[in-house]
Amino acid sequence: MIELGILQIGLALGLMAGAIALAAWQRLDLGWTLVIATGRTVLQLAAVGYFLAAVFAWRNPWAVLAVLGVMSAIATVVARNRISKKMTRLLPLVLGSLLVSTALTMVYTTALVLRPETWYEPHYVIPLTGIVLGNAMNAASIAGDRLVSSLQQNRIEIETHLSLGATPEQAIAAYRRAAIKAGTIPTVNAMMVVGIVTLPGIITGQLLSGADPLNAAAYQMLIMFMLAFSTLVTAMLVTAGLRRRFFNAAAQFIPDP
Repeated sequence: MIELGILQIGLALGLMAGAIALAAWQRLDLGWTLVIATGRTVLQLAAVGYFLAAVFAWRNPWAVLAVLGVMSAIATVVARNRISKKMTRLLPLVLGSLLVSTALTMVYTTALVLRPETWYEPHYVIPLTGIVLGNAMNAASIAGDRLVSSLQQNRIEIETHLSLGATPEQAIAAYRRAAIKAGTIPTVNAMMVVGIVTLPGIITGQLLSGADPLNAAAYQMLIMFMLAFSTLVTAMLVTAGLRRRFFNAAAQFIPDP
């Protein structure tokens, strides 16, 4: 693998300098935004690189769990904010959904597929969990936001179904199905064109590091299957939890829970 040092990274920054120059030439008012984005990218990835290097070298289960805990907390807050900042008790629902879907996916993959020497092997657990969590977070955000907006915009139709004897589950079944499908669309679309239109980050990184192309492709297959399962489970759990928030014990619809 070709090592990238400070000199190479400095030369790579020339691409950003070119982008900033082009933005200034076209008067796009993006100069400072690109400068800040470049600085944050360098600082954040450098910090993550040094931190993960220490965790990988230490190989301590508590350190790995701490990293996963921070990742889960950030993903939960981001997903909650995208769904609704006003809805009460939404944070535990999102956190529980992400933890269940990610745990099921990782336990299955670690115990049956990869079977590393230790379950907390950081070289496998941290990057794979990060990929699963990131996509599960997006699925929760899309499905949750879709369901909330649909229910709030179709109050009359939902109450009509309830008045005709439908249960809360029946009254919003179509909206929930549509929300779950929406949450899984990015993953399904990616699976349809993976390897043909795009080469995802995992397979690209492995190829750049000199890995066997067939082994890299096999790992990418595993990851896509993990994402399909975790995003579907997350969307199902989030929408199921949100359904309960929109109805009280008497099965009455609450438009603003």
